[in-house]
Amino acid sequence: MAGKKVGAQTLVFHNSPVILEAATVVGPLEGQGPLGGAFDIVYPDQLNGHRSWEACERAMMKEAVTLALDKAKVGIDRVDFMLAGDLLNQIISCNFAARDLGIPFLGIYGACSSFAESVGLAAALVDGGYADYTVAAVSSHYGTSERQFRFPTEYGGQRPPYSQCTVTGSGAAVIASQLYQTGVVPVITHFTIGKVIDLGIKDPYDMGSAMAPAAADTLQRHLLDTGRAPDYYDLILTGDLATVGKDIMLELADLAGLNIKSNYDDCGCMVYDRTTQPVFSGGSGCACSAVVVLGSVLERLRRHELRRVLVIATGALLSPVSYQQGESIPSIAHAISIEMRDTKEG
Repeated sequence: MAGKKVGAQTLVFHNSPVILEAATVVGPLEGQGPLGGAFDIVYPDQLNGHRSWEACERAMMKEAVTLALDKAKVGIDRVDFMLAGDLLNQIISCNFAARDLGIPFLGIYGACSSFAESVGLAAALVDGGYADYTVAAVSSHYGTSERQFRFPTEYGGQRPPYSQCTVTGSGAAVIASQLYQTGVVPVITHFTIGKVIDLGIKDPYDMGSAMAPAAADTLQRHLLDTGRAPDYYDLILTGDLATVGKDIMLELADLAGLNIKSNYDDCGCMVYDRTTQPVFSGGSGCACSAVVVLGSVLERLRRHELRRVLVIATGALLSPVSYQQGESIPSIAHAISIEMRDTKEG
């Protein structure tokens, strides 16, 4: 029987893998948003001197990883594995960044759920004794994402009001054995692996509606597996449902008998100010949950404003080929539990 699994879908970490340090790099729109002061680096424009949006995105990931390691005072040669994901075909942002960094690399694709997936798997490697130091990283870019999944921005197509703005940014976390950190620190305690949920949404702009059922399913499964109630957490965060998906998430939780109205928010609603910024229903993209959690939320944890946070990163598993052929949009959500704990107490 699996000794590090509880319930049907949740891994429990007994050896307290620690978020040793983290770094965030974002674009100008994100830097102008309400959380702008929590990000490490803000680019002045979407290219930042690079010849293409794709080249800019891979540079963002490389810079985020390098800065996180510098902040942690961990040399690249000491990192056992890098786990990373992005939105582009063949995860090229990660591949090129990993090529330049020279760290043993595991590339993942979970669409916008890749943040929780990379952190959860990196923590599992540390908890299982397979690594002392791992790096989990993700990236996304408004220009690259629009070009791949919908229409190039040069096309000038009209976007519906329920669409979302892909966050330009990258987040990287250094996850280490508790042996390398003392005191009260952010520890990854659980990783709930989601199931693919598909309720038949076919509009590639309406990702909030497509992803919300997966987020609700993973939340219910996490609470069932751990025996916890929603109020165990000071904050429950979904990754990038934005306003449309957030409303659906609240409705689905209510139907399941889960009261999350007082401690729930969505990263896609937090990263921008919809009253002053042209972001439609809010943010999306791999970087959406990454920069919010590794920027603002991690700061709040370290200031002890929060003690326990559940992050449910959501991903729409579509491709241009699938939706152009009339297929629906399967979605998935993975959850990681982050708690402030004294590593001396286990």
